[in-house]
Amino acid sequence: MSNQNLLVELFVEELPPKALKKLGDAFAGVLADQLKAQGLAGADSQLTAYASPRRLGAHLTAVAARGADRAVSQKLMPVSVGLDASGQPTPALLKKLAALGADASVVPNLKRAPDGKAEALFYESTARGALLADGLQKALDEAIARLPIPKVMTYQLADGWTDVKFVRPAHGLVALHGAHVVPVSALGLAAGNATHGHRFEATVDPIVVQDADSYAATLQERGAVIPGFDSRRAEIRRQLDAAAAKVGGGVKPIADEALLDEVTALVERPNVLVCQFEEEFLAVPQECLILTMKANQKYFPLLDAQGRLTHKFLVVSNISPSDAGAVIGGNERVVRPRLADAKFFFDQDRKKTLASRVAGLAKVVYHNKLGTQGERVERVRAIARAIAGQLGIDAQQADQAAQLAKADLLTDMVGEFPELQGIMGRYYALNDGLATDVADAIEDHYKPRFAGDDLPRGQIGVAVALADKLETLTGMFGIGNLPSGDKDPFALRRHALGVVRMLIEKDLPLDLDVLLGRIAAPAFGGKIQDAGAALADFIYDRLAGLLREQGYSAQEVDAVLALRPQRLGEVARRLAAVRAFAALPEAAALAAANKRVGNILKKAEGQVQERIDAALLKEAAEQELASVLAKVRAVSDTLFDAGEYAGSLRELAALKGPVDAFFDGVMVNAEDPALRANRLGLLASLHAAMNRVADLSRLAA
Repeated sequence: MSNQNLLVELFVEELPPKALKKLGDAFAGVLADQLKAQGLAGADSQLTAYASPRRLGAHLTAVAARGADRAVSQKLMPVSVGLDASGQPTPALLKKLAALGADASVVPNLKRAPDGKAEALFYESTARGALLADGLQKALDEAIARLPIPKVMTYQLADGWTDVKFVRPAHGLVALHGAHVVPVSALGLAAGNATHGHRFEATVDPIVVQDADSYAATLQERGAVIPGFDSRRAEIRRQLDAAAAKVGGGVKPIADEALLDEVTALVERPNVLVCQFEEEFLAVPQECLILTMKANQKYFPLLDAQGRLTHKFLVVSNISPSDAGAVIGGNERVVRPRLADAKFFFDQDRKKTLASRVAGLAKVVYHNKLGTQGERVERVRAIARAIAGQLGIDAQQADQAAQLAKADLLTDMVGEFPELQGIMGRYYALNDGLATDVADAIEDHYKPRFAGDDLPRGQIGVAVALADKLETLTGMFGIGNLPSGDKDPFALRRHALGVVRMLIEKDLPLDLDVLLGRIAAPAFGGKIQDAGAALADFIYDRLAGLLREQGYSAQEVDAVLALRPQRLGEVARRLAAVRAFAALPEAAALAAANKRVGNILKKAEGQVQERIDAALLKEAAEQELASVLAKVRAVSDTLFDAGEYAGSLRELAALKGPVDAFFDGVMVNAEDPALRANRLGLLASLHAAMNRVADLSRLAA
């Protein structure tokens, strides 16, 4: 039988929707990889993964009925062990050959080849290619074993005795090589050519699949199922856009890729319908309505051209009745109580001010070693006031925003929807008549919540967001509660990246050591240990990773961060300067010289004098270096102080010749102690001049 296309389907009960895409890709991917590894499929074989709520499948092109034979060379033993002095096989060799199904007749044909220091005997044979039935069985077993199953179920087979462990009970297995059933089994099921379609809308059941290539079309036409995850997702997106266009007015379904993935995993043949709710609910903050529709009902709210919520929404139904009125009416009845609850929570919450809720935070435990949320709020207030003072902004507003930032945790709305913390605080602050800057800061103090999220929109928000994150980082490091491996329950990595992003992207005139040691740590009193150094290392590590993701080389990042720049807003300019310097023809030699100078100074620690005595500059090369260094340093330092880092480094190019001449003609470790100390002082001055922007020795190859 020649190469033909292969189809494998595992039919199961409804799979967990949030894991479906990953399960489908893993099942198909491992199956294909295993078949390729056994020589049953080639590198050019095309894989199509299938994943619907009740099936995992794979279609692979150009699969052989039998793998190609392959030459096998197996090491037996050293020649000295396998052959005696007369060249005859030893009992050990004969026993080894017998285990491989060979006898003494193959001894003259054994290959001799070097193996380390000795010579070894190798038995060369031809291994028959794997049969598809055997190879597919192995691949199927491996694909099932390696599925990233979130939680395993245990169920019994029809015999009432045999237990099976799998993500969901399996009820069918299809394995077709062209039109031929491949005799494999899995999870107590024998492969056949019949599957099942939509629970309610399939035209026949079971559905016989004629061959591997007709699988998808047969399921869609006779089973009312779109088996491909990506195809079904694209169809849902198309229908969503078409339904929104039919509504008119420029409305669009909310963009939410995670919701789209989840809905794709819930339906087999999508049917998008337009529903609506009473417009009076639009008086509730739209974030509340959107969240309840998405999280609880998996609906797609419709937004107008300005991004405002409308009273219409889209439902992705799994059935397509001739009259969809009952489906639409049912969904509208279901969503109404959800929206009514949101309106009730909002109305009730506004009866109390945020300020009146602050006292209640003293009864909410934050951490058993760090006290209550009330105590935490006081620390955040102190840090926010200090940061506001450093930035020259309204410290009173920063203090007020910090005091009220966590108050919405005690509201009914946030109790029901924790994702709305901060967002509801802003609405309630505006309802209380507070300044817009304060209200915005209450919402924004959680930002950035994730990679790529927006930063706080105003300076008050930046001050409170920094204070909140620094309090968390300082407190957790101070009690030794650090991230470990992939465990980071207090999101310290995310908080550190948030601090880094705000300091850099807002170009804040704040020194990191001041923030950690003189502002954040004192807010805790004696409650924590000093972990400022470890926390600084943690933040610089996060910064290094962020910069590498942005395309800077490890050498460039290492050179800049080795100096621990305190103003993180300067880091990008320093990196640009280092990159420009590295492109200079003199850069490599200067970086190598810088590294050499650093090593000399380390060995001579304690012998280096601060001042250079011109009278002790005996050699012409050291006189020339001192003269050029003085001129270069004057210009370079002026440019550095003005923030012109690229220009500051560019001036160093003039030092290459004098530095090379110095090392060629001057003995640094002179016997005269005064002469030696003076030369070391000259090198120390050179080292300081070269390493103001970055540690250039880190650029040396």
